[in-house]
Amino acid sequence: MNVWPVELGSVVISKAGRDRGRAYLVVGVVDDDFVMVANGALRKMNRQKKKRRKHLKPTGRVVTALRERLSQDKPIEDHELRAWLSEEEEKLVQV
Repeated sequence: MNVWPVELGSVVISKAGRDRGRAYLVVGVVDDDFVMVANGALRKMNRQKKKRRKHLKPTGRVVTALRERLSQDKPIEDHELRAWLSEEEEKLVQV
């Protein structure tokens, strides 16, 4: 059972598929089962990946700046996604 919910702006790790072990940011919520993820490198904002929630491991980290920008319908660049994700990955390693 997941401790943290998979929500908009969450940092997640893929548990299944070819991308197993990769870190992503949740950039969209489709429904109760699916979310859209991107990381700015392999999965850019113009080519997001649709992923089942059960195939994602939540890390408990949320990028609030990303959540605010998405809720205001402001564009997000891939380099911003990469920067936010690398910053959050560094925090995970330190813990």
